[in-house]
Amino acid sequence: MNRSTLNPIIMAMVILSLGAAPSLAQDHAGEARYGVWRIQTDNPPPSSNIMTYEPLDNGGMRVTIEAVNLQGVESRWGYDTYFDGEFRPVHGQQNAETAVEVIDDRATRILNRRSGVVTQVIINTLSPDGNRIENDYISLDPEGNILRVTRATYHRIR
Repeated sequence: MNRSTLNPIIMAMVILSLGAAPSLAQDHAGEARYGVWRIQTDNPPPSSNIMTYEPLDNGGMRVTIEAVNLQGVESRWGYDTYFDGEFRPVHGQQNAETAVEVIDDRATRILNRRSGVVTQVIINTLSPDGNRIENDYISLDPEGNILRVTRATYHRIR
């Protein structure tokens, strides 16, 4: 083979291998997160935020968030994901959908959509020891411009 035919073959192999990595990571994306997680916060009680990750059929995961704000108002919402990037309804929130896709074996990208418009992207990263999750929240305006970026840390409690 000459050099001009070898380069496209090498490129095709690289592209195929890159495409395979997320699907392999997708198979185990939820498993390491299964459990109950509490947000690290300086807010006084009654403020709290608990995330629960549970296994779902066919390799999916159910995410449930139970929160109490500073005024003591409770909320509960959640969604199911198969880590395939498809939007699915958020239970407990009107006109809300969430899509989750795998970045690598420790990180996922979560897209939150309200009334058909993506308003937030979250990069959810699991620590190497599996006991901490860092969520980077990227808030977007209707045109997709970044409004602000914030971070929350969750610690495994079960």
